[in-house]
Amino acid sequence: MAGLRVAVVQFAPVFGDRQRNLATMLALLDAARPAHVVVFPELALSGYFFQSRQEVAAVAEPADGLLLRRLQQEARWRRQILIIGFPEQANGRLYNAAALLLPDGDRAVVYRKTHLFYKEKLCFDPGDTGFLVVDVPEYDVRIGMMICYDWRFPEAARTLALQGAELIVCPSNLVTEAWEMVMPVRALENKVYLAVANRTGTEERNGERLVFRGKSAIYGYNGTVLCRAGERETTVLIADIEPQRTRSKAFDPLDDIFADRRPEHYRL
Repeated sequence: MAGLRVAVVQFAPVFGDRQRNLATMLALLDAARPAHVVVFPELALSGYFFQSRQEVAAVAEPADGLLLRRLQQEARWRRQILIIGFPEQANGRLYNAAALLLPDGDRAVVYRKTHLFYKEKLCFDPGDTGFLVVDVPEYDVRIGMMICYDWRFPEAARTLALQGAELIVCPSNLVTEAWEMVMPVRALENKVYLAVANRTGTEERNGERLVFRGKSAIYGYNGTVLCRAGERETTVLIADIEPQRTRSKAFDPLDDIFADRRPEHYRL
């Protein structure tokens, strides 16, 4: 297919209320109906500001849990690829995870957050999946996943791009502003599209308050802003992308950002 429609969903999950969050997400999927790929925020099913592993365990579910099975049904019915941030319970461990649900799939492809941020380190286990790229021939696209704080590390997006990602999706709960400068650079330096689904609202736990910055965005492979949300609104943004345009990493007849790499001189 020549073009692909990508949506990012911005809203304020309610901490600990999985059923309410699911209902909100299902309603917002109606607004995202024209899109082939729909990206929700980090921990969209649960809310974010956990204070202990016990709190996470109370709302976590496996990749084939009830809520994700319900969303898998939506992916099938709507013929959409859904990316959902959720707290995962697997083999006695707890992960800040993102599930990629395929229209023809029966189980989620799960990425577990590599770089844990702030009090996540007290509540979650470090991700062990590594960075994943999912090939979707039906929609002629290769999708790579990272989550929120992963953006701080250029190795994350570069690893996904070297594996062939054409679209990188980034479910997020961003509380700083630096990412607005860096995310388009991640798209430009890897010549990939990048979709950031951030949340809005606030969460206050044990006297500490987090303010989530919204401004969800979809970036073109040259770093341009294809669409961007406001800071506080609940919304669905949709942009048309052309994944095939990312497959050559050349930008003139002699220069190619991947072919010209000199990894033998890098100290990583």
